[in-house]
Amino acid sequence: MTSAAPTHLAQALRQPRYALTGWPWRALAYLLTSVPLAGVLSLGLLVLLAPLVAATNAARQGRPVPLALTVFLTVGALLIVALAPLLSVPVAAFERYRLGLVDDRHLPAVPWLGLVARYTTGTAWREAAYLFFLGGLVPAVYWLFTMLVLLDAVLIVSPFLVANGDQVVLLWATPDTAVEAVPHAIVGVLLVPVLWYAAGALATAQGTVARWLLRGAPDGLALREVTRSRARLVDAYEAERRRIERDLHDGAHPRLTSLSLQIGLARLDVPQDSPAARPLAVAHEQAKGLMVLLRQIVQGIRPQSLTDLGLAGAVRELADEVTIPVEVYADLRRPVPETVETTAYFVVSEALGNVARHAEATRAEVRLTDTGTGLVIEISDDGRGGADPARGTGLTGLADRVAAAEGRLLLASPPGGPTVVRVELPCNA
Repeated sequence: MTSAAPTHLAQALRQPRYALTGWPWRALAYLLTSVPLAGVLSLGLLVLLAPLVAATNAARQGRPVPLALTVFLTVGALLIVALAPLLSVPVAAFERYRLGLVDDRHLPAVPWLGLVARYTTGTAWREAAYLFFLGGLVPAVYWLFTMLVLLDAVLIVSPFLVANGDQVVLLWATPDTAVEAVPHAIVGVLLVPVLWYAAGALATAQGTVARWLLRGAPDGLALREVTRSRARLVDAYEAERRRIERDLHDGAHPRLTSLSLQIGLARLDVPQDSPAARPLAVAHEQAKGLMVLLRQIVQGIRPQSLTDLGLAGAVRELADEVTIPVEVYADLRRPVPETVETTAYFVVSEALGNVARHAEATRAEVRLTDTGTGLVIEISDDGRGGADPARGTGLTGLADRVAAAEGRLLLASPPGGPTVVRVELPCNA
């Protein structure tokens, strides 16, 4: 697979020269710009958290919880839950924009679908969950990381503080002289690159959660099933197979018969001890076997790479032929039935072809997962999106092939991307 510049912070962290690139500064900018928003949201949660702690302490000590406090907590909790899907709209929109600091992959905006949709769609509640994540967990983690940074700063400047007569109390020692504090300062300097990478890891974790919760693609409204008539498809496939077989029989078969006859006549004219006898015999046998081979191809068309490499290897071979970087992840714990394997191969081939021709993508990803009851294929790209089965035969052709295998195809391709094609194929043992 072709290497390319990292498109998001998680990729950049795996590069040896990460610390010397601009990605650490982008991570730092992402963390610093998170502080004001997370701080405001955490204050809102503290209004309810402080009375909750008081009520918990009273219950643990066996004292009755005041009725006013119980009413306040109940009303406050219901109010927060009721307002979260609405408050998350501007926060989610801003966070999708801000995510560009650590992730160059476009995260499309989720259109406003009405007030009812804010309480009935999975997308809205995922945005609300991100609101609680940003106001609840993020401040606590940031506070812990800030304490580590301050402790490292104290270690570095401890010789100067001790030299000025200040008492420096560390967790494990209390140096009395500047000389005693020097080893601590050395440890602090050595910890700087560790914290530099840790800041990147922290930004990566937050960005990953943000992308997972704020993407609109997996929602039921965005993933729409492309269904076709299974009976019609099977009949059409069988009719096409018979047409090809008939064409071969009427066109190629007479020529092969004539060729075989001519070679047989030539063998009769050539003495058995002639040097040309053996090549003619081999050619005669090959001509007779060619029609058998063509019939086998028509009966069940199957790429040779599937036989030689298996599904995962064949898909990786397809990925290597695409003009953009394609990552392949395969989790196949058992052999896949041949019909399912062939269908999956052509699905990936057609989907990657569409990505290369139409998506204007910079990278793509293929996942093959054995769920225990079936095979799930997911092809995603960071292209411009907007794929529509009504505008061409490519996607409907895929749906035809999948439906003939008793599977289903689902598509998520909002304008601006990303595009996700998910195919679920049953594997009946």
